[in-house]
Amino acid sequence: MTTTMERPTGPAAATNSPGKRAPARRRRTEAGHVRQTRRTKALIITGLALFTLYSLAPVWWLIVSATKSQRDLYTTNGLWFTAIHLKENLQQLFTYQDGIFLRWMWNTLFYGFVGTAGMTVICVACGYALAMYEFRGRGFLMGCIIGSFLVPGALLTIPSFLLYTDLNMVDTPSAIILPSFFNAFSVYLAKVYAEGAVPPELLEAARIDGAGEYRIFFRIGARLMSTGAATIFLLGFVGMWNSFFGPLVFLRSSEKWTVMLGLYSWLKVKTDSSVDLTGMVVAGSIISLIPMVILLVSMQRYWRSGVTLGSLK
Repeated sequence: MTTTMERPTGPAAATNSPGKRAPARRRRTEAGHVRQTRRTKALIITGLALFTLYSLAPVWWLIVSATKSQRDLYTTNGLWFTAIHLKENLQQLFTYQDGIFLRWMWNTLFYGFVGTAGMTVICVACGYALAMYEFRGRGFLMGCIIGSFLVPGALLTIPSFLLYTDLNMVDTPSAIILPSFFNAFSVYLAKVYAEGAVPPELLEAARIDGAGEYRIFFRIGARLMSTGAATIFLLGFVGMWNSFFGPLVFLRSSEKWTVMLGLYSWLKVKTDSSVDLTGMVVAGSIISLIPMVILLVSMQRYWRSGVTLGSLK
């Protein structure tokens, strides 16, 4: 005995048939997804455009203002050019007080490169050791390093000044260079990068082959950490280049000042006398950006090689 089931026809069949409902539902879902994707892209592009405008607007103002005379700097639109006086401004900048601005630039480059190079070597070695070696007190030491982030640098000014006075380091380059060798955040950054970039198995294989720890670090660890070291160097150099409080406290002679402290002293002249050096300060600010741009462009290959190395692992 067999039974037959009648298939529904008409509107009921259209309602109960999953094969006919699915395409319409899928089309509605895809349309909603496309609208959401377009809205998300629009928000992202708008945010990036606003961030770019916010970042480049001060630089554009500096470029425009550096081409103006002292009178046009106060009487014309600050976001567009008028008469070009860039050559005269640069000539005045480089010849004022027997070219002391060039001396400030050299001091800043010297302090920055020497101090940052030493800091990079020390911090990369410390981060490598904390990441690769097991020793008693490692957790406590790492806790002290992270806890030091909470200590404001200004809080150490008076103890540092008293210490440097006892060591006869005040008003010397050592007062700026030696403290920059030690940076807790760079040690933490190097440790985190070493944990992801240096495989312990590779170090064990090198030890089995008879390589010493120093050779392993300089031949293997340091090379694998080149991208992290480049980042640490760049961040440290930017901090040294823009440092103001340390040179203000520890340097007395104007011949030993950094470029930021020197430009600030020219701005202060306006409040102490009738001389206005704002035009030279603007031109000097533009010139002081050039080393940072050159450094950033020249170090791009380290980040690019680091990304490529990570994709091949």
